[in-house]
Amino acid sequence: MSDLKIGIVGAAGRMGRMLVKQVSETAGCVISGGTEPAGSPFAGKDITALAGLDASGILIGEDPAALFETADAVIDFTAPEATIAHARLAAEKGKIHIIGTTGLTNEQQAQVTACGDRAVIVQGANMSLGVNLLAQLTRKVAHILDDEFDIEILEMHHHHKVDAPSGTALLLGKAAAAGRGVDHDQVADRGRDGITGARKRGDIGYAVLRGGNVVGDHTVIFAAENERIELTHKAGDRSIFARGAVRAALWARGKAPGNYDMMDVLGLGD
Repeated sequence: MSDLKIGIVGAAGRMGRMLVKQVSETAGCVISGGTEPAGSPFAGKDITALAGLDASGILIGEDPAALFETADAVIDFTAPEATIAHARLAAEKGKIHIIGTTGLTNEQQAQVTACGDRAVIVQGANMSLGVNLLAQLTRKVAHILDDEFDIEILEMHHHHKVDAPSGTALLLGKAAAAGRGVDHDQVADRGRDGITGARKRGDIGYAVLRGGNVVGDHTVIFAAENERIELTHKAGDRSIFARGAVRAALWARGKAPGNYDMMDVLGLGD
């Protein structure tokens, strides 16, 4: 079987460069191209040289449609509006679309999901193995413990992050809600300020910290009278997300159109 041709949208960003490096170092796949928004100073630059590797002669372009035309799979850690446009291109051309973008609204998510009718879409709020294991543990612990245990989710990221709570924090909160058999959106408390009154029993609370260059720290706290259980994952480098995304692209090869997640990729589903 020939190598999987992988394209990277947002190829010049911090995550994009990490993805280029990961693809280049992974057996079974090759870089086919990358894009940046129109007018970017990185357009026309050698994609692998920009990632700190030997020059490949593959230049960063500005046309996502051309990228989807030539690639077997496209990895996307961009922004919600861009991701919607990319999902539509994946559906139009019947390609694999690996999505690590976070911060989508429910309406935006619905638009992406609809594209799974004609594209293989693998979407993950976090692509790392450890975080997905944490989500599974969170679901199981929430299922075992009743609402005598309050659930709080604490996350910290670097000061450049634009969405809050993080997509990973919401992934963990939704896992806890699923474990309890409740509607996450009905019990999520995403911010507290001022005189809020006593904590509502059964809520899933979120606390957000931003600062420095923290890649991503997440802790799920189950707190009851006189005891507390804490489940924590700390990311030390973005390479764990790139590694997971490339693994997802390789896994998706030959799959039927549909919407998949990292639980499917890692075989961690129920």
